[in-house]
Amino acid sequence: MSKVKLVINPAIIMAVSLFFIIGSIVFSVPLYYGFIAGIVFTVIVLKKSGYALKELLETIVSAVFEVKNLIIVILFIGATTSIWLASGVVPTIMYYGFTYMEGVNFLMAAFLIMTAVSYFMGTAIGTMSTVGISLSGIGLGLGIPLNLMVGVLVSGAFIADKISPLSGLVNLTMTAINRNYKDILKSTLVTLLPTIAITAAIYYIMGLNYMSGDYSKLILYKNAIAEGFNTSKILLLLPVVILVLSVSGLKSIYTLCVGIGVGAVLSIVFQGMTMAEVINSILFGFHGKTPSEELNKLLVSGGMVAMIEAIFIVISAISLVKIFEKGNILMPLMDRLVSGINTKINLVLRTGFISTILTIATCDQTAGIILPARILNDKYKELELDNAVLARTISDTGVIVAPLMPWNINSFLIKPIMGITAAQYAPYAALCYVCPLVSVAAAFLLYRSKNHKNIQKSNDV
Repeated sequence: MSKVKLVINPAIIMAVSLFFIIGSIVFSVPLYYGFIAGIVFTVIVLKKSGYALKELLETIVSAVFEVKNLIIVILFIGATTSIWLASGVVPTIMYYGFTYMEGVNFLMAAFLIMTAVSYFMGTAIGTMSTVGISLSGIGLGLGIPLNLMVGVLVSGAFIADKISPLSGLVNLTMTAINRNYKDILKSTLVTLLPTIAITAAIYYIMGLNYMSGDYSKLILYKNAIAEGFNTSKILLLLPVVILVLSVSGLKSIYTLCVGIGVGAVLSIVFQGMTMAEVINSILFGFHGKTPSEELNKLLVSGGMVAMIEAIFIVISAISLVKIFEKGNILMPLMDRLVSGINTKINLVLRTGFISTILTIATCDQTAGIILPARILNDKYKELELDNAVLARTISDTGVIVAPLMPWNINSFLIKPIMGITAAQYAPYAALCYVCPLVSVAAAFLLYRSKNHKNIQKSNDV
């Protein structure tokens, strides 16, 4: 249909919708209520502006079908978490971890382990739901607070979304700016390496507080795991298989299927579970039954059923974004943000700001990638700045800040996995703060000096 004039300013529509979302968090009601309220409000405004109600409802329905694969992945993540616990894979990793991590700066080690694993797995949430749970258990044994531990794990896990060649977001970025992985990697290393080094240093300093503690709890947990599970190094083959499949480029859905299937077999063979018990764990979750009640609180998963609320939130969040796109609510705001850019530094800073704002406002990183890439690509050509820098800046800002927002899709997928909210772990997710700051510093260091050189050349002429 032809363009229509909105009866309310687009900025007000977004602000009201965000108010509903934040309100649901403040009043501790299910987050999807806030999204639904935003959808209803936006639909009413668009209908009064001239859009047909049928057309808007069709947009919402199409959004649901668009995320059908994501819904399957979310359900499989819930199943994976349960089956890795039930099969003894996670307890086994913890068992051997309790032995080899004594005297190690565990916070820094956990960050580097998650960084490496997430890069090869290509999925932040997948890494959190497998290796992340194991490392959090070891951290518990070392007396590390859960909110701090999860913050460390999130920092390492979201390296996947930033630079892994297997990540859907990285491939979306490559498509959006029409560049290959080699070009983007070369540009991203400029900020990635300092970010990892600074974050590792932060966690090393923080980790010093947990290196001289009482290791008697480790022995207690280790004995509890030995009594509650049949541990075996053979169980460690499952994480290796999943890592190999991820590196080979197999789609996440198929990789998760293999992990669930093999985990089910291991549950029957090593833990003596019946098929009915395995299915029950996959659907309704698993609860550890070791002699340690404190450890049992960690060895818990809600299964597929626990992910239902997350699915409602994903569907409602994506529907709201699609309604925004249908009503052309985002683009007028983007046009205002783009105006007045006349230097390379300003361009990079504005790119990061736009990407971050879109990720915050739309509850997902997708808009924070696609829209900046679409509206700023010509500006990068105009100012003779490689658009690989555009990709780097987006991944340094809009992509990496996502898990900090309590209403973001990523943070409410982490909650059922780790058992705490974004508000609890966000202060400790150091990489999510360091990366944008390094990106800003790099812009000033790289392009300020070039601007000075250009000015000097002009003066010489």
